[in-house]
Amino acid sequence: MQPIAAPRIDLVSDTATRPSPEMRQAMVQAEVGDEQRGEDPSTNLLCARVASLLGKEAALFLPSGVMCNQVAILVHCRPGDKIFADESAHIVGSEAGAPAALAGAMVHTLAGQGGMFTAQQMSTHIRPGKRNAPRARLVVLEQTVNRGGGGVWPLAQVREISELARSHSIAVHMDGARLFNAVVASGVPARHYAEQCDSVWIDLSKGLGCPVGAVLAGSAEFIEQAWFWKHRLGGAMRQSGMLAAAGLYALDHHIDRLAEDHANARLFADRVTRLPGVRLDSDEVQTNLVFLDVRETGFTAQELSARLMRQGIRIGAEGACRLRIVTHMDVSKAQVEEAAEAFAAVLRE
Repeated sequence: MQPIAAPRIDLVSDTATRPSPEMRQAMVQAEVGDEQRGEDPSTNLLCARVASLLGKEAALFLPSGVMCNQVAILVHCRPGDKIFADESAHIVGSEAGAPAALAGAMVHTLAGQGGMFTAQQMSTHIRPGKRNAPRARLVVLEQTVNRGGGGVWPLAQVREISELARSHSIAVHMDGARLFNAVVASGVPARHYAEQCDSVWIDLSKGLGCPVGAVLAGSAEFIEQAWFWKHRLGGAMRQSGMLAAAGLYALDHHIDRLAEDHANARLFADRVTRLPGVRLDSDEVQTNLVFLDVRETGFTAQELSARLMRQGIRIGAEGACRLRIVTHMDVSKAQVEEAAEAFAAVLRE
């Protein structure tokens, strides 16, 4: 198989980030032990830090965000239970049908605005006391909303949904893949979002720049049950401290700088939406994601993506007419400007 050359400018996802030299040094120097036995000091410290940041009793280090979502669903749900989520949610379109395959749970999708539904929308689908109805057990909120254009759930809207859910004994889980992007964009502390939820996780391998990992948080009882599913799914690790050290470094150094990614995303959007036929496929650019509608350019999204890739610039095609651009710490302002100019040059052809 021919090796694939990495693009010069990678705007396909913030998972493209690579650990900085300083992060690598922190990983090399990490204290390690047996994570499964609770003896890895770096992993223990990371979990304690995240639990404190989110205002939760305990936390658990896992290999990926998908595993965080699925472990949480497995703890909260039983076969046949119903999960409420927006129709664009990651658990619906990007986790290989895992809620049904692993937990036997069904996802009831709601058509939100920009990936965010309301308590009123959810309330019309709650059927308490019906013996022949599936039991509504969980609501999942994705912060920020990926396919909704990187939008930030307003705290008041999260609170309304949480209050409704709890009044019907429905748990609330936050998919916090880009929670810190929401924190930086809104100015709302992470724990204020998290206190509305029974479980919540943060991703380390996106905007925070770590090579791998995510941390799931909740009550002590929830995390004890999560440990069981972590083992069952093969997520338990040994000397995970080298990975945890990257997360600790990121929490100290990479949160505030997310504002740079947001500014670069707005810069790219401003440059390209001036071009004929290019429209922003959302109300505004709030964080580090830009979705473009290119149906009026005469090109398909796949054609534009392929032509830019030949120049070493990678952006994602999300359908026939939709492009996704994701800014992150490994793409500078100058590179964003270069990518925007290359985009314009392709259209001029």
